[in-house]
Amino acid sequence: QVQLVESGGGLVQAGGSLRLSCAASGRPFSTYAMGWFRQAPGKERECVAAISWNGRNTYYADSVKGRFTISRDNAKNTVSLQMNSLTPEDTAVYSCAAKSTAYPASYSLGENEYTYWGQGTQVTVSS
Repeated sequence: QVQLVESGGGLVQAGGSLRLSCAASGRPFSTYAMGWFRQAPGKERECVAAISWNGRNTYYADSVKGRFTISRDNAKNTVSLQMNSLTPEDTAVYSCAAKSTAYPASYSLGENEYTYWGQGTQVTVSS
């Protein structure tokens, strides 16, 4: 079992920044690929960023590329999402997710591939 707890959400004006953190406990964090997902009202949940467990490979959705940065610290069992130049379209509940994998360089984009989820944190961007 892996427990995930997100923090760092809140209300920010358009153009501002937020940093989300996800703290993991339980099984060794370093063998889990991690993803950040978001779900806006009336929309499907989407993967906005993912990172392999060795931290060398990352993925970004086109809508956040160049503005968001995913990173992880396996020694501290944390994964972060730095979000810059936020727009109202980024308003959503953001959740981190973990997937056990034997491949250090792999990550996944599909929510069905992830086993463990945090409770989510609300990000609201005002115009």
